[in-house]
Amino acid sequence: MKALKNVLCTALILCLLCSLTAGAYAVTFTDAHGNTVELDDSLEAYTDYVLQGADNAARKGETNLGDFWADALRWFAVSGKINEYFEEDDVTAGNTEIAVDADHVVALWNGGNLRADVAEGKFGAEQLAEVLPYPNKAAVVYMTGAQLQEALEAASQGLPCTEDTAAACAAFMQVSGLKYTVDTSVEYDRGEPYGDNWFRAASLGRVTVEEVNGQAFDPQATYAVITSNANFNGMDSSYIFTAAAEANEKSTITTAVVRDVIWMYIAEELNNVIGEAYAEAQGRIVIK
Repeated sequence: MKALKNVLCTALILCLLCSLTAGAYAVTFTDAHGNTVELDDSLEAYTDYVLQGADNAARKGETNLGDFWADALRWFAVSGKINEYFEEDDVTAGNTEIAVDADHVVALWNGGNLRADVAEGKFGAEQLAEVLPYPNKAAVVYMTGAQLQEALEAASQGLPCTEDTAAACAAFMQVSGLKYTVDTSVEYDRGEPYGDNWFRAASLGRVTVEEVNGQAFDPQATYAVITSNANFNGMDSSYIFTAAAEANEKSTITTAVVRDVIWMYIAEELNNVIGEAYAEAQGRIVIK
């Protein structure tokens, strides 16, 4: 009888442990690639404002969600958090940190990868998965200023965003660490076709980079662009990302999942509350 009680006690403990473990990952989500992802339902945060991503908002112009998202990626780099997520081959080669000063670090995130609003009030991991239903990882691409300007020029080719150009506008870049202007009265100079909806920039004329982290933009300088593995690999209009990455061997895709980076920023920098700083778009992008 004593042995039976011990067996039952052990079984009960195992059931409780399994229950607790399952409770921490009780939410599952099917991402845009059809993968079932376990989400940590213990994650909670609060936003005082609606963060705008629905109805293609982030394809049409700057949004508070775009600012917040790009800020999280730039913070990940300049805070040094990114250093823990370099691939083993990078570490072996000595590529273990961002190779430029913080004032030369920017973040670019394509508006087509911000798919939903975050409603005012409490939210969790499931809401962020709805915003970004892709398994993106954080990447760093080293670009010259001239390449950075071309990246923004190509990304803005669909503007002004209409029903006919919405697919091309998926490439439009939300940013952190820089300000730029798009003059839509200047026609985009279409070069060779690229993908289904885009063209390479045959010349530059629509986009002006106004400043980078409060300093004058330098076409000759080297900037670290924090973005997604998808842009690193040339998604949408991002042909210049691939070319720049091939030209600078320190460019790399890290092991950090972007949604995890966003949660780090929320918890460690914002103390789990998205407040007044993101009440509205901050004026980083002007579309004439």
